[in-house]
Amino acid sequence: MNEPRTDLSRLAAADADAVGALARVVWQATYPALIPQAQIEAMLADRYAPKRMREQLDDPRQAWWGIRRDDALVGFAHAVLEGTACKLDKLYVHPDSQRQGIGAALLRAVASWARQQRARCLRLQVNRGNAQAIAAYRKYGFRIVESRVFDIGGGFVMDDHVMELTL
Repeated sequence: MNEPRTDLSRLAAADADAVGALARVVWQATYPALIPQAQIEAMLADRYAPKRMREQLDDPRQAWWGIRRDDALVGFAHAVLEGTACKLDKLYVHPDSQRQGIGAALLRAVASWARQQRARCLRLQVNRGNAQAIAAYRKYGFRIVESRVFDIGGGFVMDDHVMELTL
């Protein structure tokens, strides 16, 4: 029996629909217990709009990666440089593919890119109630540096920990 082929690569504009579809699967598996469905829908529509993703892909201060298993996207990450820090803005893995090293591979790709860009740390925000993600980030050396509520408009907030990893 053949092992599934797994490929890590930078994403392109043609990947926008697959990223949006995977984001919807992951968010529906993760966030209904943490935030209202209306907020999930608003955030998915905003953060994964193909036009927005294309703009980010064209910006040299931002980068997207994906991992495919047998040509199906099973994980992705997005990072943006912010001064001397690199913000890990998104890192999501399909629920059926979690705990298989995909998140770790994406995190290594982001950290490598951030170092090449001379970032001093990786920074991220994670919902305070997302214990699984918090534990995973701690496992990779991130520490909580701040906890706060971010007003994201439309009557919605993100109640997050800010975590950092020194590079």
